[in-house]
Amino acid sequence: MRSRGREPRQCAGRTRRTACAMLLALTLPAAGPGALAAQENRGGANLGFDPSGYTQFNTTYSGNFTFVRLMYRTEPWRAYRNPGWVHDYPVAERNFAKILSSLTTMAPWMGGSNVMAMDDPEIFKYPVLYLSEPGYWQLSPAEADNLRTYLLKGGFLIIDDMAGPREWANTVRMIEVLMPENQLVELHATDPVFDSFFHLEEDAIHMPHPYGRGIASYWGIHEDDDPDGRLMLIVDRDNDIGDYMEWSDRGFLPISLSNEAYKIAVNYVIYAYTH
Repeated sequence: MRSRGREPRQCAGRTRRTACAMLLALTLPAAGPGALAAQENRGGANLGFDPSGYTQFNTTYSGNFTFVRLMYRTEPWRAYRNPGWVHDYPVAERNFAKILSSLTTMAPWMGGSNVMAMDDPEIFKYPVLYLSEPGYWQLSPAEADNLRTYLLKGGFLIIDDMAGPREWANTVRMIEVLMPENQLVELHATDPVFDSFFHLEEDAIHMPHPYGRGIASYWGIHEDDDPDGRLMLIVDRDNDIGDYMEWSDRGFLPISLSNEAYKIAVNYVIYAYTH
């Protein structure tokens, strides 16, 4: 399959190969104790499930790429201290911003991400949204209506961080609520989203989950269920690219797999901006 959209010039030929080399050579400096403490305070450890603890760090819209993380309702026991939608925040998005800034001309916001509700009309300003741990995702009618309209109007949703059949089953249920008229289909390396900046092969995208629970596969919904049409959302089944990005500067996960996760994430963003 080939996209109708035009591939950005920086993705082609020698430039693309140079970008791959840059990514493999890039090392992210480890944060000092003070920075780590600040990140912990901005995470779930001390803020409970009050969303104002996260939204207070949002930046105003500027037109540049800003990582947007969606918050959602979940079971009370999951919401306590560290709800699933906040996992890897804000380190994953900060590290990812460094990668985007190094490899592209997008000039992303480097401060983390904007945390936003699914029924917030402000999400329409941002071409890409990220949803973490959909195995515990709960979706209200108002959230579904707003997010569905966003996708149909050209937005792109990344659904990431899941493992096992239970979490997959809940993800499918919520997607059926979100997009009841559309079909979720499995994607392969031949799909344009995996060739939008980095050219990724089939064996590269089927990476192991960072905790060893399964091998990644990818599922999506195309506009009008046309396999040659625009991809509106993608699901990283049995994968967690957010976790790979969060720990990429700490030595806990293989560098080679962290690099593949970054390539996938960069491709998602470039695809969204060019389709």
